[in-house]
Amino acid sequence: MSVWEILALLGGGLTAGTVNAIAGGGSLITFPLLVALGLPGVAANVSNALSVAPGYAASAVGSRPDLTGQGRRILTIIPTIVVGALSGSALLLFTPRGVFDVVVPFLLLLAAAMMAFQGRLRTLAGHPRDNSPRKVTVLVQVAVFLCGLYGGYFNAAMGLLLIAALALVLDEPLRRIGALKNVFSAVVGATTVLTYSVFGPVNWAVVAVLAPATVIGGFAGAKIARHLPSEVLRWTIVAFAVVVAVALFLT
Repeated sequence: MSVWEILALLGGGLTAGTVNAIAGGGSLITFPLLVALGLPGVAANVSNALSVAPGYAASAVGSRPDLTGQGRRILTIIPTIVVGALSGSALLLFTPRGVFDVVVPFLLLLAAAMMAFQGRLRTLAGHPRDNSPRKVTVLVQVAVFLCGLYGGYFNAAMGLLLIAALALVLDEPLRRIGALKNVFSAVVGATTVLTYSVFGPVNWAVVAVLAPATVIGGFAGAKIARHLPSEVLRWTIVAFAVVVAVALFLT
């Protein structure tokens, strides 16, 4: 690995960790970076998942003020998202790699669309305050399972999907939803680390450089998230997701 590649990984990791903590979507930076450095699609994905997982944990720690009063909700959702992440990891590891390369651009476009049209989706689904507590509980469980499935299969933009999905079914401020996203992303990250470490084609040299950078970025991003206008970052990530998806379609 050359000096320039190391510097690129450090810069990408710092940026991705920060973006993941604020709104999710940081893997839209690191995943294409790993592909550009020559890693095959699946190897890039599993190496990226292991690299950003410590950053998710750092973001969750930095988000503690916005997790107040959400402990019970977190405990009831963790088993569901773990099952989803394990299912997604199995899909990635036991399906042909060509399928992954075809599906990735569509997953990116799905994440971008959910974030871009969040207001319209909420109108179609009904505002959370109009739903019964039982219905909200069921919707949350379904949402986190699907996001865990996505995160286990393709880590990039999982945070985007989590925020978009949770914002549709929970009557909470975006910063508290973002804090939940950080916790659930950390859970998915830990699950995929255990799975990919044993079964996945991990490039450990990349992980050794990228992971510490995402931790630093995760701490910084969690602090910034409490003051940054969410709309600005939301549309920036949407645009980035579309650009990367188009680039993957063309290549």
